[in-house]
Amino acid sequence: MIDWNVVDTVFLDLDGTLLDLHFDNYFWREHVPRRYAAARGLSLAGAWAELETRYRAHEGTLAWYCVEHWSRELGLDIARLKREVAHLIAMHPRVTDFLEALAALGKRRVLVTNAHHKSLALKMEKTLLAEHLEQIICSHDLGVPKESADFWPRLQAIEPFDRERTLFVDDNPRMLQTAKSYGFRWLLAVLSPDSKAPAQKPGEFPAVRYCADLLPELSA
Repeated sequence: MIDWNVVDTVFLDLDGTLLDLHFDNYFWREHVPRRYAAARGLSLAGAWAELETRYRAHEGTLAWYCVEHWSRELGLDIARLKREVAHLIAMHPRVTDFLEALAALGKRRVLVTNAHHKSLALKMEKTLLAEHLEQIICSHDLGVPKESADFWPRLQAIEPFDRERTLFVDDNPRMLQTAKSYGFRWLLAVLSPDSKAPAQKPGEFPAVRYCADLLPELSA
């Protein structure tokens, strides 16, 4: 699937790729609606209907991923609410084994995420993933999300890479399509971002269920 002899750098998404997306899905679809309903005196169904409209209005923008934006928008302390369910933060199977296998082959491991700094700090605290990465790049520092065509040029200015020798792994086809348009040779989709949800169907990109599925070829 991947010629590891010609890959120098691996760009890795966080939520859904290295970490189980169940935490984020549960937080935004269940925990926030309950807290919002209680704060506003709404039914759970009424709270969800209002939140879903607000979510959709910002989907695909940097604001969608911003803890501070949603704290202002909803009148809730989103960072505090995330800590209330932080026990749900979990890595996908054998993520550290996968990252260490990359290191053993001399690959540069770069986390490329849309997660807001406050969410990122909490997840690094709970998983210690930073110990297995050479670099962490947050889209909030670049001013655009990974969905934007401007993202990769801005990233390349601070983390130079060869598009012919870099692999990008993400669970979101939209992110992979943006990278493809920028000229990435190597792209890989993750099909099981949320362990509590059905796997996604394979699309146009080569795919694995989890990153750990690459371990046999990395060890070969």
